[in-house]
Amino acid sequence: MQLDTLNALAAARKDQTILDLFGNDANRAQAFSAATGDLLFDYSKTLIDAEIREALTDLCNAAGLAERREAMFSGAKINETEGRAVLHTALRNLDGGPVEVDGLDVMPEVLDTLHRMRVFAEEVRGGAISGVGGSFTDVVNIGIGGSDLGPVMATYALAPYHDGPRLHYVSNVDGAHIADTLRQLDPTRTLVIVASKTFTTIETMTNARTARAWMADGGGDPTQQFAAVSSAVDKTQAFGIPSERVFGFADWVGGRYSVWGPVGLPVMIAVGSNAFDAFLRGAQAMDVHFRAADWAENTPVMLALVGVWHRQVLGHASRAVLPYDQRLLRLPAYFQQLEMESNGKSVAMDGSALTMPSGPVVWGEPGTNGQHAFYQLIHQGTDVIPCEFMVAAEGHEPELTHHHRLLLANCLAQSEALMRGRSLDEARQRMADKGLTGDELDRQARHRVFPGNRPSSTLIYPKLTPFVLGQIIALYEHRVFVEGVLLGINSFDQWGVELGKELATSLGPIVDGEEGAEGKDGSTAALVAYAMRHRD
Repeated sequence: MQLDTLNALAAARKDQTILDLFGNDANRAQAFSAATGDLLFDYSKTLIDAEIREALTDLCNAAGLAERREAMFSGAKINETEGRAVLHTALRNLDGGPVEVDGLDVMPEVLDTLHRMRVFAEEVRGGAISGVGGSFTDVVNIGIGGSDLGPVMATYALAPYHDGPRLHYVSNVDGAHIADTLRQLDPTRTLVIVASKTFTTIETMTNARTARAWMADGGGDPTQQFAAVSSAVDKTQAFGIPSERVFGFADWVGGRYSVWGPVGLPVMIAVGSNAFDAFLRGAQAMDVHFRAADWAENTPVMLALVGVWHRQVLGHASRAVLPYDQRLLRLPAYFQQLEMESNGKSVAMDGSALTMPSGPVVWGEPGTNGQHAFYQLIHQGTDVIPCEFMVAAEGHEPELTHHHRLLLANCLAQSEALMRGRSLDEARQRMADKGLTGDELDRQARHRVFPGNRPSSTLIYPKLTPFVLGQIIALYEHRVFVEGVLLGINSFDQWGVELGKELATSLGPIVDGEEGAEGKDGSTAALVAYAMRHRD
């Protein structure tokens, strides 16, 4: 990515403010927004102007984004380090044509699996598939990473549509997680879904075996009350799960992109197949928009370019995702994995060292809770942290409309405050109005100065429906893809998770006391020794 022009533009505008841009253009909010249906992305509260936007979109052409985009949608093996296609978009290709991988159309199998999911989900919801003690009251999904974060996030987000069994998620190999989850459940009326593509993920399989023993000891029947999301049919059969209750997906679906297919089975059980279909159609609509819209009107592209402007040009190392929706409480964590596991790289596609910063640190919490936690740093800290707000125009509870109006007012006020700030003169006047004078007035005023000119964007939508949730997730997926193309990296492998897993495997026998810690560094050996001295 050649950033010389953008760096020069940024340097030339070092004294410009966002408020200046609004003062110079009465239509700035409209000119610096992009829409997809009723979803509106407003990035006017940034320092991007028309010339900068043009330079940013030039990056897309220079990087061959259009060609790379079509290669992804058409099934080319753009995950070059693993030799795989990247086709999570095929899982929501409900009305599209064939998609070929190695000359084979994958869509018949995708649609057949989706049909099997619908049948299974509706039979679980209706009681045709049940436990030893009767219809299922609870479903426990056991997975980790993409097999957990996606369905957890979507289940919370779609709570108003949740009319199926109660959903529970276990991911952490810490025994506390599964113990606290199972303690409240009836083993004769609980369905357990084990989500692991290879059926070898150590955390998932450890939890799955514990759940199987709990069910058998409590009078349930694991052969009747377990299902699997996996492509390792031999291993699921050996575990005791009937083949008709195993839902597989291909290696061209990465874990963090997998909620659209069988990994989303618990979500479908919770909200029903019709709502899940609407979720898929929202994502499909975003796919169509992403493939057709010009760069400046393309919502995923502009979201990505705003990110590039803040991270690679201006050097802001952190990005806050701030949904003003309690039901999106797990969305920041979901986007954290999506962005940081995808673009947290230091090596370009050709194996050379990256010559610019890679992806930012992504974090956040729902508003308004975050306002009483970390917004202090965002407003007055020494680092600029670009903020991405998202909010619905309308909530799901008509009797609590006054709550939602207050929520919306808070969201809009925060982005305005970040931009506007408060000058020292304004702060002095406030202190003078309180009766302060002299040195104390000046001292107190300085604590109340807000630098302002801090960038933010806002994603606003009518209401958080399954369709809109699908749009939002697909929007961010494509954003990550665009940023990866511009950086020249592979966004679809994750070798960074391997070393820790390998070392954990080697440390297992040492922690169990079966082997000594010879060869380990002094710190690791000392920590193992401490743990062994203090275990029961």
